[in-house]
Amino acid sequence: MAGETHLWIDGDWEAGERLVPLKNPYSQDVIAQIGYASPAQAERAIAVAARAARSFRQVPAWQRAAILRKVADLISDRKDELVDTIAREAAKPVKAARQEIDRTVETYRFAAEAARTIHGETVPMDAAPRGEHHVGFTMWQPLGVVVAITPFNFPMNLVAHKVGPAIAAGNAIVLKPAEQTPLSALVLGHIFADAGLPKGVLNIIPGDGKELSEVLTTHPDVAYVTFTGSPSVGRQIRAQAGLRRVTLELGSNSPLIVDEGFSEQELGKIASEIVSGAFAYSGQVCISIQRVYIHDAVFDDLVERIVAGAKALRFGDPIDEATDVSALINEQAGKRLAGWLDEAKAAGAKILCGGDIDGNRMQPTVVTGVPADAKLVTEEAFGPVVVVERISSWEVGVELANRSKFGLNAGVFTKRIDRALAAVETLQAGAVLVNQVPTYRLDHMPYGGVKESGVGREGVVYAMYDMMERKLAAFRTKSL
Repeated sequence: MAGETHLWIDGDWEAGERLVPLKNPYSQDVIAQIGYASPAQAERAIAVAARAARSFRQVPAWQRAAILRKVADLISDRKDELVDTIAREAAKPVKAARQEIDRTVETYRFAAEAARTIHGETVPMDAAPRGEHHVGFTMWQPLGVVVAITPFNFPMNLVAHKVGPAIAAGNAIVLKPAEQTPLSALVLGHIFADAGLPKGVLNIIPGDGKELSEVLTTHPDVAYVTFTGSPSVGRQIRAQAGLRRVTLELGSNSPLIVDEGFSEQELGKIASEIVSGAFAYSGQVCISIQRVYIHDAVFDDLVERIVAGAKALRFGDPIDEATDVSALINEQAGKRLAGWLDEAKAAGAKILCGGDIDGNRMQPTVVTGVPADAKLVTEEAFGPVVVVERISSWEVGVELANRSKFGLNAGVFTKRIDRALAAVETLQAGAVLVNQVPTYRLDHMPYGGVKESGVGREGVVYAMYDMMERKLAAFRTKSL
């Protein structure tokens, strides 16, 4: 894997303004020279998409569905190649990369199904005075040009969650992938072309987000911006986008509450799921478990199992089938987490396992006794670290879980239906998962958060309707 990459604009490859080396986060080897788009090229991609959108909106739903099904099939056929690409550019262990490709295929198939189910509703016009002798119904129409700005951590599936619904709805797309993971996005150029997507409907422009942001969010032909990333960038995008529609998925520090009353066997299963939910892809998941509040009655037993599970994880090269945890995406992430750990330790926190950080290599880490105002609790860690704390009651756990500026997913384990229902009602999150970890996500679920976790919802059908405009048609049926 080497050589130069180009931009995908109007169904063809175009050289970028400059080349930027792309390094494997684990080995630090240069794996490609990435062509970066200039703001002028971003403007051209938007203009191409706007032109294509005018004709693509006329393509019937069954044809859009057929294209998306073919895309899913082509990705499935190239699974081994794409797994290798994700592992090398994102340092995602091949076991996790393989799961991502499977989910990506499923996401595009969900999009294909969604394209064929778009429907409006009748409006009971005579429910109001002067409504008699009128018939009304709603219909859905594509918005036009969708700009998708995607993150590094799921470089194919989170792209699918934006591109799939946009095409299902009949829109055109300009895709700006994360700087660290452009290869997984660029491969879609030929895949969609081979699937029969008309030229110009999908345009892929790697580049520097800071350089391209203003064009992508303020161009008059852009109707909708969908972004997954940091809260700071999300706030900037919303400020720039003005009256355009936006979906912002901005991360979290997901809480999990564990109640009393579980058997030894059940605690073993819960611990295993916590380890997976906290350390999968080195914790670089928006809904990775970061805060675990455990009832005093089961705290010691459960934490002992969590620590043992974390210690058993194997750190190594993402290409190695035995690897569970690999390098963080860059050294800046390692430095940030090292500083946060130091802050917590200085305030009295105790590291139960891990804590070793060398550059962007961090061992799975379990910490307890972290003050409520420490960054490991208040901010999004986005790394292989989980905070475990003892609680005296269920109500305390709910209060601590809500003590966050974020609210994406929250999880609870309890055998009491009253506590489960109370959690669903009172936890401030876009989703509450009962007897499941908050890292659990299916690709057709509505997915999004409250507070600083963002606005809008992903999940194929939900995103598709957000990318469309509801129009009312009303007919007077009585002669003039």
